Amino acid sequence: MPEQEAVGQQGSPAREVGDFLHRRREQIAQRWADETLFRTVFTVSRDEAVEAGRVVVDALAQVAVSGRAADPEAGGFLVVREQLARMGAARTRTGLTPSQVSNDVDALRPPVLDLLLADLPNAPADLLRESTTLLTVLMGTLRLVVMETALNEGQALIDRQRLQLLEVATPVIKLWDGIVAVPLIGTLDSARSQVVMEALLEAVVDQQARFAILDITGVPTVDSLVAQHLMKTVAAARLMGAECVVSGIRPAIAQTIVHLGLDLGTVVTRATLADALAHALRKLGSDIVTPSAGGVGER
Repeated sequence: MPEQEAVGQQGSPAREVGDFLHRRREQIAQRWADETLFRTVFTVSRDEAVEAGRVVVDALAQVAVSGRAADPEAGGFLVVREQLARMGAARTRTGLTPSQVSNDVDALRPPVLDLLLADLPNAPADLLRESTTLLTVLMGTLRLVVMETALNEGQALIDRQRLQLLEVATPVIKLWDGIVAVPLIGTLDSARSQVVMEALLEAVVDQQARFAILDITGVPTVDSLVAQHLMKTVAAARLMGAECVVSGIRPAIAQTIVHLGLDLGTVVTRATLADALAHALRKLGSDIVTPSAGGVGER
């Protein structure tokens, strides 16, 4: 007899648990709707919480009858991942720890076990014991599914927030018609360098800029990796038709670049952002004047 038929035969623990979940579907969903996990997420309507509970109970019944109660990859758990696991992820987004989410999911087990014991008062002791064990395993796998999805969602949230912080920390400033600048502050790693490049190129297109200034005054150190990122950004800006100027190279950074043997000979550099702006303005044909003792003189 195939395994699928064996686990699904009448009187087996798998069949008893599956039938019980179908039979008590409404009662379980009503009880779950008052538990923290459901109540916190479905705050607009209790009916929504009850309906979500029905969907999860149906999925658990499918898994029970299939004989894969301990397998988080069982087909029925796909629906659970889309329903209950989504709620676990929502709880994670509110700032709760994984242990708190785990406790919320574990709180769903007692109401189901109580109903099972009440539903099978005259069942043989062995069948009752095996059925309660199977249901406990099923609920444990449910908790594992929710935790996996909640942790994945939590990591995805961290990644999104990190990207948002990079974007906020990498503003592109329009200094003049045809001139944009990116003042960099802090460590420049691969992820941030990609954000810098994308933001700068978008600004070059949007502002129709002929000059793009990368100011590294706030970058604490420059190593070979940072230099490579700068070179790639300069090259990308050139391909977009903009001349890229690197400013803010302090003496210590200049010495580091020399010691590393890095060739920045093809890159236009200036000591300060003001010098870089002056360079770009001259290239654009603008006159730059500064006040002098005798009045206003040309710089």
